[in-house]
This record gives sequence, structure tokens and C-alpha cells, in this order.
Amino acid sequence: MFIAQNNLQLIIEVALIIHVGILLLFNVVALPLSMVLFLGIVLTFLIAMLFSVDAIFLLLPFLSHHEFTHPFGPFAVFGWVTVAAAASLLSEVGIKSTSIKTLSIILFFTIAVAGGIMHRSFLILWFLGWALGYMIMSKSFKRSTKITKKSVLGFTAAGVGAFIFLEVLSKVLNKAVLSPMLRVSRLEQYSIPSLKTVLTNTNLLGHVQGSCYWKTECLGGADGYIALPMTFIQSLGLPYHLFYGVLVVKKDYIDYMLPGIFAVAFDAGYAGLIFILGWVMVVTVTGFLVLRKYRTKRKEGSRTFLGREALLIGALAAFLAQSIIGLFIFNRSFNESALLAYIFISALVMAHSVTLKRSI
Repeated sequence: MFIAQNNLQLIIEVALIIHVGILLLFNVVALPLSMVLFLGIVLTFLIAMLFSVDAIFLLLPFLSHHEFTHPFGPFAVFGWVTVAAAASLLSEVGIKSTSIKTLSIILFFTIAVAGGIMHRSFLILWFLGWALGYMIMSKSFKRSTKITKKSVLGFTAAGVGAFIFLEVLSKVLNKAVLSPMLRVSRLEQYSIPSLKTVLTNTNLLGHVQGSCYWKTECLGGADGYIALPMTFIQSLGLPYHLFYGVLVVKKDYIDYMLPGIFAVAFDAGYAGLIFILGWVMVVTVTGFLVLRKYRTKRKEGSRTFLGREALLIGALAAFLAQSIIGLFIFNRSFNESALLAYIFISALVMAHSVTLKRSI
């Protein structure tokens, strides 16, 4: 009776297991600031190397790349913002962290360049995660956040420059996969029919039976437009609908061409969409309430929660960035492997909300 019968039930069961598991782990393992800083640096460094190698494989002939930016992009934001927050907390308690800040800048640009070569959507996630992390840290450490006309123009110019650079690079290397214009043309071609499919067939709990890729075998909901990693489902031997190998004209009408709110609505109905938007609000509000408690404790002189505060800042920035990108811009940043990452990041925020009392 506990075996999930479809993709949606599996997602719920896995999410519950991960949230409970991380909550218990947080209440068993001590998290001093030094440990959080060390683990954050290791995580960010490993992801930077992973993205760099994958980008090299993309540019070299006879080598296959793996597009790690989707599953590990949110963890990159989480790791980097956690390191930046930990460095700021060291400064708050009077410990110099110049070398750490220098290392974080190097890692920032390494991940931005390597990840941007792989996917333009990652660049949006990366810079949004940085901006959100910066604003959260500014509030936590009482620093003024100034958004000037010069900074806005600077970031706009950097974005346009990156767009032009990738387009030129795609022409020079004869690799269409690098072209931002390819993505734009595909959106123009496929987004309208995808949107029409969703809007005309979505109901409260899913979609009209027969309106999905499976036609007569369509379940009318939980058909796999939102799913956990296919390799994970296959390894468990579960007989769910899978879109393995189907590109652009089947599942990817919705998966690649629309924001996540449309994919969630089509596969889980308007009820599922309301639930996920409500969950985003619950996680966000809970995270900021706990962060305020950590900040109050720190101002009172306690150093007990410094490590947890750095972790929470990183997790909040990653969760908010992925929520915005995945739900409102690109569903691919929220689906399959990225969905598993999203569940982990959500659990990393919510784990701060409950403290279990130990008794002998």
C-alpha cells in the first residue's frame, strides 16, 4: 500500500523521506561555522570543476557532455552563497576572511563561465541566486543594498555581451548548441502550441484523458511531465510513463518550452499548482522567520547558530532562485534531476524549523 502508483505519488513519498531524513540529520550532527565553511568550499570547488570539465567536453570533438547544470546548478548557488555568508559571519565575529573572499570570487566566475557555456538558463539562475544571496546577507548583516543606475546598466551590458559572445562562438566553432538564437527560435516555434495544449486540457486534478503523449493510455494526471530522474525510476523497476529519448515534439513541448507553472498544472491539475505555490510560500516565510531568530541570537552574543545561519542563507537563496527560474521561466530547471535537487534544497531550509529535544 506504500508503493507509489504513479510519478506524482513517487515525488510525494521521496520528498517526505528526504525532508524527514535531513531534519533528523540536522538534529544529530553539530554544525559549527568552520565545518560549514569547509564543506561549502569543497562543494563549490567540486561543482566548479565538474562544470569546467563538462564545458571542455562540449567544445572538444568525440567527447560527450552531460549537462550537469540542471541537477547541480541549485547546489552551486547553495554552496557559493553559503561560503560567502560564512565569510561574512567570520568578519562579524572579528576574524579576517580576505583569502576566502578571494577564493569565492574565483569560483564565482569559474562557475559562471563554465555553466553559461553549457546552458544560458543557468546564467540566469546563477546571477539571480547571487543577487538574492546578496540581498539576504545585506539584511542579515545590516549592510546597505544600493542598486544604482550604473550597476543595472553594467549587468545589462554584461548579459548582452555574453549573448553576443556565445552566438559568435557558436558560429566560429560550428556548434549550434552554443547559440542563444537557437533557443529563441525553438521557443517561437514550439511555445504557442505547447501553451494551447495546456490551457485547453488542464482541469482540477490533471488533464483531459487522451490529451497527453500517451493518447489512449493517458492517465489524465501524473503522466510524467513532472517526474523524478528517469534513471532513478528505471533502477527501481517502476512501471511509470517515461519520456526517455523523446525530444522537443513530445514531452518537451511542455518541459522545454513553458515555465514550470504550466507543466505542474497540466500534470497535477490546478490543485497541484496551488499546492506547489503554497509550499514555496511556506518554505520562504519559514526560512526568513528562522533566519531572524538566528540573527537575534548572534546579536545577543551567541555563536551557537553561526554555522546554521550560513547554511540557511545559502539554502534560501538557492531555493528562491530555483523557484523563480523553474516555475516562472524554464520548467527544465525544476524537473527530473533538478526536481530532486529542489526537494533537497527545500529540505535544507525546512530542517531549521524543528528542533528535537533529546532525553535520556
